[in-house]
Amino acid sequence: MKGAVYVNGVITPADEAVIPVYDHGFVYGEGVYETLRTYNRVPFLYEQHCRRLRASAGYLSLDVPFSDRELLDWTEKTMAAAGELREAYIRILLTRGVGDLSYEPKATPTPSLVILVKPFDEPPARVFEQGIKISLVSILRNHPGSVNPIIKSNNLLNNALAMQEALRRGAEEALMCNYRGELAECAMSNFFMVRDGVALTPKSEAGLLEGITREFIFEVGDDAGVPVEKATLRPADLASAQEAFITGSTRELSPVTRIDDRPIGDGKPGPITLRLLAAFRRRAHALTAGAAAVHKLS
Repeated sequence: MKGAVYVNGVITPADEAVIPVYDHGFVYGEGVYETLRTYNRVPFLYEQHCRRLRASAGYLSLDVPFSDRELLDWTEKTMAAAGELREAYIRILLTRGVGDLSYEPKATPTPSLVILVKPFDEPPARVFEQGIKISLVSILRNHPGSVNPIIKSNNLLNNALAMQEALRRGAEEALMCNYRGELAECAMSNFFMVRDGVALTPKSEAGLLEGITREFIFEVGDDAGVPVEKATLRPADLASAQEAFITGSTRELSPVTRIDDRPIGDGKPGPITLRLLAAFRRRAHALTAGAAAVHKLS
């Protein structure tokens, strides 16, 4: 197991990291997390991820007892302990902490913080050159009145069940609807479709996790001259999709060329998707190159 792990102030090799079994993140799934990757060895969109981590924790009334600067310092120390990394995969987990088996928050006065760092594995070239197949699955996205999808929760059973159905169908991602039958999001990413030159993504009101990369695509669209809009989308709208792609911190913009047995467009990554992908990468490298230079000088 490659990489290094920070657990409540202690950094160890990944295969030596431990956390008590009475941690409520383990026994109850009470916790939140963020996944980041680096460009130029700089955690990408770090401030946005921190804001969402705090927002998710707020929905759980979970204390975040550190500053963004402290968290970044611990993350960088864990990266250094992980050895030679061309680029890094980073996962930050904050749980309710260790305590008696009770739902009473007072049983766990101190949250647990875990930072996982390992080498970032770039998606294979065929993802961007040929596109991927996704599947419209039967598993519905959580109702906002239960475990609201706006919370990036450690409890990922809903996502796991959806993804397992997609894998059984030979797909690489699961597209889920909400309880109203509208398209919401994928198990591990946000969904976009292109129609008449406009990139459309489901509205937040559909009940979804507001992806950091999803929001960044609106800025990228401005750079690339591609209109990006939020819309109410239903499965029937997929028939009019001329292109499609998914977005995520570790997936950039991955072209979707097939949804179940239906090809999207001509079955190849579309020109608007590729234009947005190129603009995304330019902007990501430009933003982090400056931060990397400042970091070296400090």
